[in-house]
Amino acid sequence: MYLDSAYIAKYYVNEPDAPAVRKVIRKAPSVCSCSLALVEVTCALQRHAREGSLTQPQARELIDLFRSHVQDDVWGLLPMTQGLLNRAAALVRSLKLDTPLRAGDAIHLAAALEAGEVEIWTNDRHLLGAAAHVGLVGRSV
Repeated sequence: MYLDSAYIAKYYVNEPDAPAVRKVIRKAPSVCSCSLALVEVTCALQRHAREGSLTQPQARELIDLFRSHVQDDVWGLLPMTQGLLNRAAALVRSLKLDTPLRAGDAIHLAAALEAGEVEIWTNDRHLLGAAAHVGLVGRSV
């Protein structure tokens, strides 16, 4: 099961759909994402502190928990290699101009393909929309 960083963040914080995301993750035999999630999830947790839904100590505790899960390979993070970045750039080039996609999302699509996944789990509407154009099924709770 390939997750984008937003779905990993939902494992740690109470956001809309977080309980349903946690349930799906717990049922999965394995989960993976790109190592880009290291930075993206940390930023998401910091954002929660900045916006006041977490205190700074809570955010730091969750960041430390996330980092320990990364170290224990809970998330199966795939390395960001030059080949992965080349594939992401090629995916972006192949999209129609009316298909919006951010750089980080393109990297997640390429990583899901490199991992041999057929689905990508996210709540990002642009990522969900682009998934089908590169041969992936976009899934959301």
